[in-house]
Amino acid sequence: MDSMDPARAFVKCVKRIVVKVGTAVVTRSDGRLALGRLGALCEQLKELNTQGYEVILVTSGAVGLGRQRLRYRRLANSSFSDLQKPQGDLDGKACAAVGQSSLMALYDTMFSQLDVTSSQLLVNDGFFRDTGFRKQLSDTVNSLLDLRVIPIFNENDAVSTRKAPYEDSSGIFWDNDSLAGLLALELKADLLVLLSDVEGLYSGPPSDPNSKLIHTYIKEKHQGEITFGDKSRLGRGGMTAKVNAAVCAAHAGIPVIITSGYATDNIIRVLQGERIGTVFHKDAHLWINIKEVSAHEMAVAARDCSRRLQALKSEERRNILLAMADALEKNESMIRVENGADVADAEAAGYEKSLVLQSLCACWQIWKNQLLADKLILEKISCPLGVLLVIFESRPDALVQIAALAIRSGNGLLLKGGKEARRSNAVLHKIIASVMPDTVGDKFIGLVTSREEIPDLLKLDDVIDLVVPRGSNKLVSQIKDSTKIPVLGHADGICHVYVDKSANIDMAKQIVRDAKTDYPAACNAMETLLVHKDLSSNGGLNELILELQREGVQLYGGPRASALLNIADASSYHHEYSSLACTVEIVEDVFAAIDHINKHGSSHTECIVTEDSEVAETFLCQVDSAAVFHNASTRFCDGARFGLGAEVGISTSRIHARGPVGVEGLLTNRWILRGSGHVVDSDRGVNYTHKELPLKA
Repeated sequence: MDSMDPARAFVKCVKRIVVKVGTAVVTRSDGRLALGRLGALCEQLKELNTQGYEVILVTSGAVGLGRQRLRYRRLANSSFSDLQKPQGDLDGKACAAVGQSSLMALYDTMFSQLDVTSSQLLVNDGFFRDTGFRKQLSDTVNSLLDLRVIPIFNENDAVSTRKAPYEDSSGIFWDNDSLAGLLALELKADLLVLLSDVEGLYSGPPSDPNSKLIHTYIKEKHQGEITFGDKSRLGRGGMTAKVNAAVCAAHAGIPVIITSGYATDNIIRVLQGERIGTVFHKDAHLWINIKEVSAHEMAVAARDCSRRLQALKSEERRNILLAMADALEKNESMIRVENGADVADAEAAGYEKSLVLQSLCACWQIWKNQLLADKLILEKISCPLGVLLVIFESRPDALVQIAALAIRSGNGLLLKGGKEARRSNAVLHKIIASVMPDTVGDKFIGLVTSREEIPDLLKLDDVIDLVVPRGSNKLVSQIKDSTKIPVLGHADGICHVYVDKSANIDMAKQIVRDAKTDYPAACNAMETLLVHKDLSSNGGLNELILELQREGVQLYGGPRASALLNIADASSYHHEYSSLACTVEIVEDVFAAIDHINKHGSSHTECIVTEDSEVAETFLCQVDSAAVFHNASTRFCDGARFGLGAEVGISTSRIHARGPVGVEGLLTNRWILRGSGHVVDSDRGVNYTHKELPLKA
């Protein structure tokens, strides 16, 4: 349960669960049964039954199924002249009588295929007025659950005394949502799950793009804010009925989660504590102070604070950075304690040591100043991008670097660090927030602590301007596939070192060793060693291989290298080991090396080791990567080492920023035009000069 949301921790105590599935889930838009969804539902309930949960199902769909069958029967029994006459509505109670047996037969067939026994219990509103009935109901259900039988409840609409069963909401219960809530209370369930045709409760109609999914319903906050959409297309009440049932059950002490019944595993995910759907809980109002603000609120707050920061002079922002540095030094012992706890937890969890770290250009600068025409001056000035969302793994030092860059550049900042460094990140964030002046606000940097917040943040393209993922290939790829917000970064760090035939072997050994072993998990660490073919016959290749083996590097080979060196074949040339391992291959010459890198690399950082300046220039010009080095380790590709002060990440994109991204990469530009009543007027009377003026400080 690593992904458990703190607000869902109560699911760890769940033993008995009531699941209600609505008509919109059971049937398709054409009224026919949704066999795929029903099958997935039964498979989930079977898995829960096997795991020892006591499962009770409340199902709708009998009336819809009966209506479909009776329409067919009426059509089959009608003459041609009958079909020309207006067709009246079918009696709802007759539909229920026909559909109930068909629906239960289907459940029985599906559960039998899964080696599960189910039972049918039809109830009416009046039954619950009888104390004796309620006791017998409880006894019967307990007996069934002891035998691992799944009870399936439905209201017996066929003999209901309600005058208008789809409109009359009088009585103890009035639809299957309220029946499910009543049964959860009567049978002392630990959780009620209401399956819907949407993801949960939204702040408005789900079809409205401005509507937001409410993860935790707080009556005092949401009761007057929610606008409901249309009722269910087939059932009785839609979301309004579900919310009413959920509020009543939660008030009585039964937690409720409304979630989509269209997904094939949502019930399982609910019981794993994942942050899906909407939770209703009697203590939800007490979570307001301990629960993080919503993703949208956090992003808006960061943007507001960044605009106030942009109003400060460069010297004032510099003073904030100095105050931040002083505060970090003052609290060094506390930071070390929290970081030590993170390191201990990470190593105990089996993370590789390489993944565990113990731990000035400014906005409003004038980039262009030009006299367009007499007394008409055009300026191109730098300005912040807006709000950055930076997602990073394992390294708490990244938080400090990124925060410093955000302050200097004037960008608002949202940070999501890895769980391996949660204590370190929390204490660093607290210290940095404490030094922000009141004129800016301590919400300038928001720390996202829940993994489940990320999908919500990635939807905020109206507030967040750039996403910078720093981590594994999987993390970066998932983020790129999940957002419309521009993403700056790289999915892979497949860096190459090519050792040419004219290389100084002692220098080559030193560079290769450093590029691979200085910090193997870094994105600028060497992952592939390419060697000129001549070095395989003069001993140079063997020296390089021995140097790596002495450092404990596991070697994998391309076809030529594996055959010559008797090492295991590499699974792929496009592989980032992020550990003490690398691929070795032999190439014909520098042109073959360039082709190999451009084909299999990730456009990150490459190096050539050679004494031939002409060969070096060929490599530097033709390798299409963000950083290309001659006789220097790939590990130099770093913002701090480049003199950028720090880096927010390394970009392999060809748009905007490329390579280590410091302050300049977090700035864009604006055009400022200063005139004195100038008009275009089809350019009559305008004498354009386009004269470059000195840049003002």
